[in-house]
Amino acid sequence: MKQTCPFSSAAERNRQPILERLQQLLPKQGTVLEIGSGTGQHAVFFSRNLPGLLWQPSDREENLAALEAIFSAEGNEHILPVLKLDVTRDPWPGCTYDAAYSANTAHIMPWNAVVAMFSGVSEHIIPRARFCLYGPFNIDNRFTSESNARFDAQLRAEDPDMGIRDMAAIESLAGLHQMRMEFQIAMPANNFILVFSKL
Repeated sequence: MKQTCPFSSAAERNRQPILERLQQLLPKQGTVLEIGSGTGQHAVFFSRNLPGLLWQPSDREENLAALEAIFSAEGNEHILPVLKLDVTRDPWPGCTYDAAYSANTAHIMPWNAVVAMFSGVSEHIIPRARFCLYGPFNIDNRFTSESNARFDAQLRAEDPDMGIRDMAAIESLAGLHQMRMEFQIAMPANNFILVFSKL
């Protein structure tokens, strides 16, 4: 039986709007660390369309085999070998990056993992580099849509440690890790890209 590769319809829908922003936000050359590469769809699409960049995917151990198969089939030399990285447990790579990116992770991570992600990113991107974090966020502890409120309830029913994070809490966390929020970019489907710059 042929193995089915993981696929996210949301990642397929949001990839073009995100790419259009990343083309403005990321450096023209360098290496980007992606935290939580998931299905690999963003890594594949962005590496095709941001040809000056090397893309460093990462994810937890249970997702590595599927990602490696996807990237091997893609055969794009701009995608580096995937890293095993659980932000709370695994050692981070011993190098620095020119930017970092993560999509739809902050609301499915427990808060201590969100803290670990910001700490690790801050330590592993160069000064003035950007960290682009995509996903749903609350503003002033209020949901930006009814659909986000329902989504948050579903997440918390599955695991009380999950849930949509407040933008101000994320900005404060970034400040504790030598990063400042540059932009809050509204995106389709009640999402945002929060853009942080390493001080």
